[in-house]
Amino acid sequence: MLYRAFDAQTDLAEQTRAWGRLVHDAVSPWTAAGYREPLSWWSAGARMMMRAGLTFTRPAYGIDSVRVGNRDVPVIEEAVFATPFGTLLRFRKDIDTVQPPVLVVAPLSGHFATLLRGTVRTLLADHDVYITDWHNARDVPASAGAFGFDDYVDHLVQFLGAIGEGAHLVAVCQPAVQALAAAAVMAQSKDAAHPRSMTLMAGPVDCRISPTSVNHLATSKPIAWFEKNLISTVPARHKGAGRRVYPGFMQVSAFVSMNAKRHMQGHADLFWHLANGETEKAQQIETFYDEYFAVLDLAAEFYIETVKTVFQDYTLAKNELTYRGNPIDMRAIRRTALMTVEGERDDICAVGQTMAAHDLCTSLPPHMKSHHLQAGVGHYGVFSGRKWESQTYPLVRNFIQSHA
Repeated sequence: MLYRAFDAQTDLAEQTRAWGRLVHDAVSPWTAAGYREPLSWWSAGARMMMRAGLTFTRPAYGIDSVRVGNRDVPVIEEAVFATPFGTLLRFRKDIDTVQPPVLVVAPLSGHFATLLRGTVRTLLADHDVYITDWHNARDVPASAGAFGFDDYVDHLVQFLGAIGEGAHLVAVCQPAVQALAAAAVMAQSKDAAHPRSMTLMAGPVDCRISPTSVNHLATSKPIAWFEKNLISTVPARHKGAGRRVYPGFMQVSAFVSMNAKRHMQGHADLFWHLANGETEKAQQIETFYDEYFAVLDLAAEFYIETVKTVFQDYTLAKNELTYRGNPIDMRAIRRTALMTVEGERDDICAVGQTMAAHDLCTSLPPHMKSHHLQAGVGHYGVFSGRKWESQTYPLVRNFIQSHA
């Protein structure tokens, strides 16, 4: 019922966008000729109407070239391995230099992996970069089966196997947990494709430490409440009809409500930038929200198992995690170096929650461990923006190179 109601709202949003395009096309010739108020306000309002609603397909990464050394080289997206739920995507560069392969592990949290395009772009100068390009669960036929916590770990093991020996993991946010699990599973099975290093960035390894509002929300209700109130069935109009999902529009709505004033101000700023002809400032805001409002549904099994395992039972933090019914011991990790990165002002994954990984990987000697607390950044600043590029990334690059 909830999903069908949202689909009806989506249809209304499409009509709003259509009216916005009509008004914009009518007004644009006049504003282009120099006529200002009130026509510029009409034009800005029309542009805002054209942005109504959410989108449900993956945006483009848009990384066409990258500077390597003293020259720009083209970047080609290449699907290396795929399952119904995700693609191992490589950003291939035509260069002679051998660079360390890095698998960027993207979160499944309501957004597409393109949210990490800035992370990828920065890494590309010095690394052979791959990413876990997750598919929208509402587009995956129910016949493809379930996708749970262990299936995510399976995908990391398979993706690392497809890349081959010598790869490194960079896990952003929620999949820090699955990255640790995959490293331990591969260590216990003595898999030759085990990662040389893993960098965990702002990930919820131990949510008992300085709980945030996100953590409190996850523990405020029993798991049955989440199943009853947050899980929906994909309607017949979509490819994944009949699949049970946690809708991306619910996750994004929750994120927006956490910072409602900031998002309202962002859209007010966008309107006035458009009305005043401040194209560059408007473009920056539009680019952010184009990505932020592109949503992805999560398979219900994965969402429920993650809430219970990571945020309620703290299974990893207690070193009691299992994989396919068998216990995983983080102490098995002996040949995968560990770096953790946290943001001083992170209100989603608090300081100390990611660093807890070091207390679990007790078999690693000190020279194979590193931690960095980035001053002055919130959650997204850990892996994107100026401080990521100028302060955090050089440390991550040096860590990977020292263990290549």
